[in-house]
Amino acid sequence: MRIVGTEGMSNEAIRAELDRGARFVIYQYCISVIFMTFKRPSDIHFVRAGEGGAGGGLKFTLISVLLGWWGIPWGPIWTIQSIWNNSRGGRDVTQQIVASAGQAQAIPQARGAT
Repeated sequence: MRIVGTEGMSNEAIRAELDRGARFVIYQYCISVIFMTFKRPSDIHFVRAGEGGAGGGLKFTLISVLLGWWGIPWGPIWTIQSIWNNSRGGRDVTQQIVASAGQAQAIPQARGAT
């Protein structure tokens, strides 16, 4: 998955934003095709401090509203779930991203120490 919203930012700038309250979120969307329904996550989005996350999920909410309802039984269930998740600002995955970035930086240091 790629991270949307950090283009051109240094690691220090991202850390400073995170210290001020920024977060990484994933939105979800639902698409139904006849008897099959798919619930998928978006790319990871960087929501800066002071910005609301619900606006970033609007595109995914609209996809779900237009294309998600039509599969029975999961279409309506997952569409409502996607709308709820996105309207609350998405699913916060900041801790997982920060932990993953910390591990990625620690691995080369550990290799160089041996």
